[in-house]
Amino acid sequence: MLHNFNSGPSILPQVVLQQAAEAVINYNNSGLSLLELGHRTNAFQEILNEAKDAVKKLMEMNDEYEVLFLHGGATTQFMQVPMNLLDTQATAAYCDNGIWGNKAYKEAKHFGQVAVVSDGSTDKYHSIHKNFTVPSDAAYLHITSNNTVEGTQWHSYPTTSIPLIADMSSDIFSRPTAFNQCDLIYAGAQKNMGAAGVNLVVVKKDLLGKISRPIPTIMNYQKHIEAGSLMNTPPVFAVYVSMLTLRWILQEGGLEEMGRRNAAKSSLLYNTIESLPIYTAPVAKEDRSQMNAVFFLNDAALEEPFLALCKQEGMIGVKGYRTVGGVRVSMYNAMPLESVKVFCELMQFFAQQKG
Repeated sequence: MLHNFNSGPSILPQVVLQQAAEAVINYNNSGLSLLELGHRTNAFQEILNEAKDAVKKLMEMNDEYEVLFLHGGATTQFMQVPMNLLDTQATAAYCDNGIWGNKAYKEAKHFGQVAVVSDGSTDKYHSIHKNFTVPSDAAYLHITSNNTVEGTQWHSYPTTSIPLIADMSSDIFSRPTAFNQCDLIYAGAQKNMGAAGVNLVVVKKDLLGKISRPIPTIMNYQKHIEAGSLMNTPPVFAVYVSMLTLRWILQEGGLEEMGRRNAAKSSLLYNTIESLPIYTAPVAKEDRSQMNAVFFLNDAALEEPFLALCKQEGMIGVKGYRTVGGVRVSMYNAMPLESVKVFCELMQFFAQQKG
């Protein structure tokens, strides 16, 4: 049996995979493949509407916010956010708490001034630096809610009087959280929300239309809102898989249930790491991610045989990110507790053999 710990594209619920596979052959008994479905048909509009409604329901968002499904993934938002929100002479505040926050603020520099108010590189991104001051005239504050590579997570968001922008790509819909504390949320779908190829943007409408620079039409959030996410051909299949995944989250008990499951999985894994002296988790306990646990073997020479054992036993995708190394175990919504139990048993076996 395989256990899919990939960090993204990542594990999806089996029922979603089954329904998506059937739709590729024959969508809803229409005789057409989902891949052949016109994006301006009533059938696709129903898919899009259900997906948007599910997002608002899970986030408990009111009509101040608009939901968009766009091309490009979260990395495109590194430029699209400042393009829409940051004037040339204005300043945006960024938290550099990992590789993705670092990339985001560097892209923003193309559009205005950037103040890095929280720099986690000073301790190798092993904690979230929360004690910082945001310039009162900043256009917005940008955070990455979960750092997939480094294994850190914001467990509560910074309080600020300026608009808060959050890249939630790797922990969106994994727990109840203060979505309405944010003015703009974006997330690539391929962790907790579906297949790669679509990006979710949830934006407060009164945040837009306030900068002086011309914005290319395809990059303008307001134009996408006016077009109902149909300005150009959307990634129909990816939107459909997102809709199925959001439907599954609701049917399984919503964010309360996802949060309960994810807390159980991450607690089991971190407790196992701490109980076995041959492993070390460097992230500050209060900032540990429930989605991506990063740890190391104290004897670096044991890393290769440990990863070889994981591969032999069907533990897929546990090698750490190339710039960090070590081991990374991703435990997204669809990951069953049983897989984490089996992984912890493997860790215990390896420690008994090599400890």
